[in-house]
Amino acid sequence: MDLETALLHGYPVIDQMTGASSIPKYQASTFHQENFREHDGYTYTRFGNPTIEAAETCMAKLEHGRHGLAFSSGMAAINAALFLLSQGDHIVLCHDIYGGTFQTLTEMLVRFGISYTFVKGQEPKNWEQAIRPETKLFYLETPSNPLLNVVDIEAVVSIAKKNHIQTICDNTFMTPIYQNPLTLGVDLVVQSATKFLNGHSDVVAGFLVMNDDHLYQRLKKHQKMLGAILGVEEAWLFLRGVKTLALRMEKSVTTAVLLAEHLQRKNQVSRVYYPGLASHPGQLVHQKQASSGGAVLSFELLSTEAVYGLFDAIKLPIVAVSLGGVESILSYPWQMSHGCMSEQDRLAAGVTPALVRLSVGIESLADLTADLDQALDKVNPSH
Repeated sequence: MDLETALLHGYPVIDQMTGASSIPKYQASTFHQENFREHDGYTYTRFGNPTIEAAETCMAKLEHGRHGLAFSSGMAAINAALFLLSQGDHIVLCHDIYGGTFQTLTEMLVRFGISYTFVKGQEPKNWEQAIRPETKLFYLETPSNPLLNVVDIEAVVSIAKKNHIQTICDNTFMTPIYQNPLTLGVDLVVQSATKFLNGHSDVVAGFLVMNDDHLYQRLKKHQKMLGAILGVEEAWLFLRGVKTLALRMEKSVTTAVLLAEHLQRKNQVSRVYYPGLASHPGQLVHQKQASSGGAVLSFELLSTEAVYGLFDAIKLPIVAVSLGGVESILSYPWQMSHGCMSEQDRLAAGVTPALVRLSVGIESLADLTADLDQALDKVNPSH
């Protein structure tokens, strides 16, 4: 079954009791047990709910996994995964990961005796050189947020397997439409469904997907114990939004490629980060493991003042945290997604005060191009 079809037919989409064309919202915290002595059905929504389980089954299907787990946010999913670590363990990560992941490691997990090493993930040898006897996890994010750096998934997974290390990959930017880390050997996939999967900027949600039964049982316990479950309403909205994922992504990606090429020609722009460009140093690796450059790009202007001028003049994209909505979203990583990091850490990760991130929506290419041009034309390139 092709993915476009699986989005509509590859998981529970019809209510078995009534034939309703969408899974109902089972808005219940608890469930009556006709015979509690032999009951093996639903008991309490934190432990399982039909609407939420439909969302989990959908996510597993799309990521080519056996098991899916839904959480109240992408960070809740990430934290549940990182809680696979125990005192004394060590984790290796890309040096330019999402700011929230960075904050969990540097402010929370270190309190429990967990150590970490950030590496420039583009070079597989860096992962191997960072391994210690106590290394238990590799954490990949490819393309990375916000610099769109590319990690060679198969190469890093090969290193991990030789050293009995589990791998986690954040696949939010690519979505299951364009990249499937589980099929490349990754043990656990993270998705922030807040972004493209839901696609309408009205849900906060996260998922973990895996094939291993034992790993699933461990993480299912984490889901229960941490309590950060996805709400019924949000699960239903996710199921509604994901049905149009393929159409939305096709439009957004087509536009993103052309905008990235256009921005490369603007004298107000010093650099464009987008793995679909021939100039991107990771393009060949990315083409090997993903089928598009995605719908997110970043670019650097010549100064912080130029960034301020751009944001003041832009009209169509909303200026906001997050990405992946049907509307284009312009973000300022220095202050938004990576604002929780120290200035030194942001600069070390390559996040500068002149960097802008653009999540491309489904608006007209002509209108987005004209809006970016008029905003950039108000930025003095000599500054």
